[in-house]
Amino acid sequence: MKPLATDAPFLYRILQRFAQLVVPILVRMDVVGLEHIPATGPFILASNHLHVFDLPVMFTYAPRVMTVFTADKWRGTLGGWIVQLVTRTIYVARGEVDRQALGEALALLKAGEVLAVAPEGTRSRTGGLLKGHSGIIYLAGRAGVPIVPAVMWGQEQVMPGWLRLRRAKVHLHIGPPICLPPDAARFRTADLDAHTEQLMLTLARMLPPQYRGVYFDMVDDTKV
Repeated sequence: MKPLATDAPFLYRILQRFAQLVVPILVRMDVVGLEHIPATGPFILASNHLHVFDLPVMFTYAPRVMTVFTADKWRGTLGGWIVQLVTRTIYVARGEVDRQALGEALALLKAGEVLAVAPEGTRSRTGGLLKGHSGIIYLAGRAGVPIVPAVMWGQEQVMPGWLRLRRAKVHLHIGPPICLPPDAARFRTADLDAHTEQLMLTLARMLPPQYRGVYFDMVDDTKV
């Protein structure tokens, strides 16, 4: 049995335990690297965003409660309510720099909480990684927190598998924390972009080649 989020409210832990019992019945799970998630203290979890099932998978197995960025269009909707049931939410306006959302996220990290961010900024419609945005490096540098890389794949096959009465295999792999240099709070645009690219390449190396998207040609598997 996987550990529960010890920093979570009682109802959250009940729902999480229920999910841990049900999810392995519905899909074949491959979970690697949970030990890389810090037991205490703030950090940012950086994950690819492939499917609507990303959040349920992370909710089921993450041993910490995480706050996620959610598109403002979901505010006040059934989908938004479901997201808030299994995690904490910061609503963000898409297509612009939402300084209020960034401020909320920075305050949350400085208060010792955990933030989960998809550096691509949106769900991939191609099945592969999209170009990363630098906001995650900005937040990690300003807050002085590590970034924990995580990737998921196979969840896009869950529904097609059920239609064929088969359980898809879903992978959740988490890597060691990444610590930015001490001067990261003073990063300029070029520094933010360079470290964003390195983060995205880390995620790409953790994924099978067919999921690497725009970073496919930039990964040297001989260095893995």
